[in-house]
Amino acid sequence: MSEANSKTTNLTLNLEDGWVFTQLSGNNRNQPSNRGTDTGEWLPTKIPTGVHEELLKLSRIPDPFVGLNEHLVQWIGEETWAFQTKFTITAEMHALPNVDLVFDGLDTYATVELDGKKVLETNNMFVPYRVPIKDALSFSDAATEHSLLITFHPTFLKGRSLQRENADKTPAAIRGGGSTGGAGVMQGASNQIPGPNGELALWNGDASRLHVRKAQYHYGWDWGPVLMCVGPWKPIRLESYQLRIAEMRTEVDIPETLDNATVKVSAELAGASSKALTATLTLTEPVSKTETHSTVEIASGANSVQLEVQISDPKLWHPVGQGQQSLISPDRYRAWLQLLVDGNQNMVRVWGGGIYEADVFYDVCDELGILVWQDFMFGCGQYPAYDEFLERVSAEVEANVKRLRHHPSIVIWAGNNEDYAVAEAIPLELDYSVEWPSVDFRKTSFPARYIYEVLLPEMITKHAPDMYYHRGSPYSGSGKRSDDKQYGDVHQWNVWHGSQEPWHNWDKLAGRFVSEFGMQGYPDIRTVDYWIGDDKAERYPQSRTMNSHNKADGFERRLELYLMENFKHAFDVESYVYYTQVMQAECLAAAYRLWRREWRGPNQEYVGGAVVWQLNDCWPVTSWSIADYFLRPKPAYFSIARELAPFTVGMTRKEVKTITSPDSVAHFKISSVLEIWATNSHGQDKTVKLEVHAFDVEAGTAVEVTTEGLAGGKPVVLAPNGTTELWKGTTPGVDDVYVDGMRSKPIVIQARLIDVDTGVILARYSNWPEPFKYVHFPTKEQVNLQIIPSVASDGPLGSTSLTITVDRPVKGLVLDVDGPWAKFSDQAIDLFPGDTQVVGVIGLEGRAVKARYLGDGSA
Repeated sequence: MSEANSKTTNLTLNLEDGWVFTQLSGNNRNQPSNRGTDTGEWLPTKIPTGVHEELLKLSRIPDPFVGLNEHLVQWIGEETWAFQTKFTITAEMHALPNVDLVFDGLDTYATVELDGKKVLETNNMFVPYRVPIKDALSFSDAATEHSLLITFHPTFLKGRSLQRENADKTPAAIRGGGSTGGAGVMQGASNQIPGPNGELALWNGDASRLHVRKAQYHYGWDWGPVLMCVGPWKPIRLESYQLRIAEMRTEVDIPETLDNATVKVSAELAGASSKALTATLTLTEPVSKTETHSTVEIASGANSVQLEVQISDPKLWHPVGQGQQSLISPDRYRAWLQLLVDGNQNMVRVWGGGIYEADVFYDVCDELGILVWQDFMFGCGQYPAYDEFLERVSAEVEANVKRLRHHPSIVIWAGNNEDYAVAEAIPLELDYSVEWPSVDFRKTSFPARYIYEVLLPEMITKHAPDMYYHRGSPYSGSGKRSDDKQYGDVHQWNVWHGSQEPWHNWDKLAGRFVSEFGMQGYPDIRTVDYWIGDDKAERYPQSRTMNSHNKADGFERRLELYLMENFKHAFDVESYVYYTQVMQAECLAAAYRLWRREWRGPNQEYVGGAVVWQLNDCWPVTSWSIADYFLRPKPAYFSIARELAPFTVGMTRKEVKTITSPDSVAHFKISSVLEIWATNSHGQDKTVKLEVHAFDVEAGTAVEVTTEGLAGGKPVVLAPNGTTELWKGTTPGVDDVYVDGMRSKPIVIQARLIDVDTGVILARYSNWPEPFKYVHFPTKEQVNLQIIPSVASDGPLGSTSLTITVDRPVKGLVLDVDGPWAKFSDQAIDLFPGDTQVVGVIGLEGRAVKARYLGDGSA
């Protein structure tokens, strides 16, 4: 923006350097390796930062990610801390009519003093604060020095205080006959809610978190530690200006022809100018650098401006796999998000117990074509709705919706994570047949319904009307419970939690959109060794340290349930890592395979999508993640990627029992029925050849497939954007049996889709008899696994190709090396005689490749 004859001046001073911090309470810790600062001791730092990070860098505390150290640093969150700096306001900054201190994020309750005078009290980690300080500064035509002091009060203690003070604000409920679910329990000794100290109901963490607008996982979760972070977690700066853009909003209108677009931009201005100004909107096409401009005049004293630009042949934004994304952005967050895209996934969910991510996260999602499911920051609890709490929530929602509303990647805002499920489980007052304002939700035992059904949608309508709002996740609507499988989205935890179904039942557990499901698996053995640290006596699966690095309630029973149901397994730590990883890979691949089948084409889109819980970890841990804290993908990452490829082939094998006499239990027939289908995510038909092969894994012989429709390779046409059913009949090579428990032949069936034009294998899948624990696997000598390395000429620097062959089918091949981690292009691989597979690896550096697979003699 410029004046008619001269440019305005806006000056910014980033306050990153020159800070010191200290501990203001509890300084008498006589523990040299686990302490803060002495009284009056100020230590140098830079911001953004947090107390834990700084003390760790200075070796004042043990690494909370190692061993049991998490429990040793809990004192940090219950003390008072201060950060201080000095800065200079130049004569040029003094000359401007406005000077503001801007805090992008303070965690969480803080008092800010400028030159010894209080200028700000904060109460929300998610809210940026802007403090005009011009009036507090003495006029000067020279540079002046100033001091800035930020005192951080213990958020945990503040939360407990709020809990007690507002105990009478939520009507009572009695914990009773609701459905079960979740991993946490109500705080307090009685079944009455609120509890004796004002505790509201929740899963995970301390009940006081429900009153605090801070990342809820800081209080601990079923995959994360209790680390009450504190400090200036986002940048701080000084801004001097005559006039600035305080808020900008963009609307894009595109007709159905998609051949033009109208971009409307409105801006709110802060400050004032005594002269007329011009405002120019410039749109730049990032590839060709073509610019389109629009310029308007702004009258003196005006506080808003509107501009409009017409574009011909606009470059549209598409989700990954559906078209181009004409956007460019920085590299931060890129490694995680690129990993997601490389794994054939197209959606990431920003979960409601974490944070609203940094701008660059959404920039990279825009660039890579990743769809973002954005939760508001409420998770697994009976949140209050008293006036002061709603004020904090309103400020948070307005700030973050305005900040993020221009991102094409954000396709949905959801009101919360599992709060409706908590209400159903207790149960709280929740009648889906009534709506606001016929009932004042704030006067019920589920007061946060006011937030999810009134406050949040009103804010979205006001500040981002083009964005879709969903009341929660899961949430069904239509008067249905949140676990309804025909409406809305569902969190399908009846594998692992709930009824603990076999993962082979995923097809029966499908929902319209599955926004959570998962299975635990250990991380890479190097990650395990990181958290074990120097105490090698703890290096076994049942150790205290191992337990501290798996936060899931009842994980021992659940892991062993699914292992024992499916595998003959060993208990040394390397084997436990392997078997849980293969279990996770099999389980999650089965979910995607069976649910993707249910996207059957027009008017038969029974399952609209699935988002696995979870992509990443916040620390080294055994969890549901498919890549660990150090960005090392687990085998499940690769098994999912195969099931989300553009073309896939799937099979199921079911036993069908036919009773030969209605009056007999002894006379019956058990037949094996095989079903084969394929999927095509492209928008056009695809002609492929279906090849089906069979092998008796114990006898070591191929089984000729003579069944009509399968023999010799069958050309088939795959319908676009959907599933094509290919064949159903008796499983080749498997005879009927007539006695329960009788073993039929252990026949492995492999199906391949081959491009009829190029001969390239587009997809492959091996269907094994299950459970795997019943299979008598061949010896290593009979398998004759061959892994032949060769330097790849067309891959990244240091890359190697591994050519892999076998003489008998192999299940769950996982590759590794001794020493530093190497990056393999595939894992959890099924191999079949006569079907050579090639796997790339970066960082092999001449080392021998190690291999694990089911039946390798380790169990």
